[in-house]
Amino acid sequence: MTTDQTNLQSAAQRGIDLCRQGRWRAGLEILGQIAEADRQGTELPGLFYAYLGYGIARHERRGKEGLALCKHAIKVQFYEPENYVILSRVYLLRERRGKAVKALHQALKLNARHPEALKLAKEIGLRRRPVIPFLSRDNPVNRYLGMLRHRFSQRK
Repeated sequence: MTTDQTNLQSAAQRGIDLCRQGRWRAGLEILGQIAEADRQGTELPGLFYAYLGYGIARHERRGKEGLALCKHAIKVQFYEPENYVILSRVYLLRERRGKAVKALHQALKLNARHPEALKLAKEIGLRRRPVIPFLSRDNPVNRYLGMLRHRFSQRK
């Protein structure tokens, strides 16, 4: 890895950290500069694309471009739950709740204790799957088993 690539990656990490701290303007400025400067295709982490995509979608109101960047982040780092959480947030910005829930489920599948995924699940009111999936959620058997599952999960 060359010095330029190392510098770009450390700058990308600095931009991501600023975004995580809620300092979006400063973080997006760094991420945007990296995106413009990176003409030789440096291997940047998926989180770089995810945060850049979310920032573009949320702060610049360019949802389609932001969504494309988040999807690219997942191609680069499909094993990183935070990429799916950010994709889910972009879907929510675009009022695509079903897709947001699906992306969030994927994040929780990768790491059931991921703090940001759990926080977002609570925010949007994500419910567990029915105990017996082929029965409707309103089926009395599912309702009863769901209440039992809830009681037992509260005892832990």
